[in-house]
Amino acid sequence: QVQLVESGGGLVQAGGSLRLSCAASGSKIFIISAMGWYRQAPGKQRELVAAITSRGSTNYADSVRGRFTISRDNAKNTVYLQMNSLKPEDTAVYYCNAEGFYFAGGYFNSWGQGTQVTVSS
Repeated sequence: QVQLVESGGGLVQAGGSLRLSCAASGSKIFIISAMGWYRQAPGKQRELVAAITSRGSTNYADSVRGRFTISRDNAKNTVYLQMNSLKPEDTAVYYCNAEGFYFAGGYFNSWGQGTQVTVSS
C-alpha cells in the first residue's frame, strides 16, 4: 500500500495564495505514473483540480487554469499545488491522489486523508 500525506491547507483571504504538498511512501518499491489533486466541497461531487504525469504532462480544471500550478519532484515522490488568486469558491477539502505500479508487480491507486482549504471573502 502506498500512503499519501498532505500538508499546506489553511484559511486565507480571497486573492491570497497557498501551496499544498503531498508525499508518497510505501513499504514496497513503487513507480508513480501520475499524481493529482482533487477537491470536494460540501454537497458536491469530488472533482479533479489538476494532475501531472511522471513525464510532466499536466491538465487542469477550467475553473483553476491560470491560477493554480501543479508540479512534482519525482525523486521525492512529492506533488505540489501552488494556488494563487484564491476565490471563495475554491473552498473545499483537497485530496491528493497517486497511481502507479509496484516494482515487483501490481497496480495501486491511493488517496490522501484530505486537507481543508478555506477562502474567506
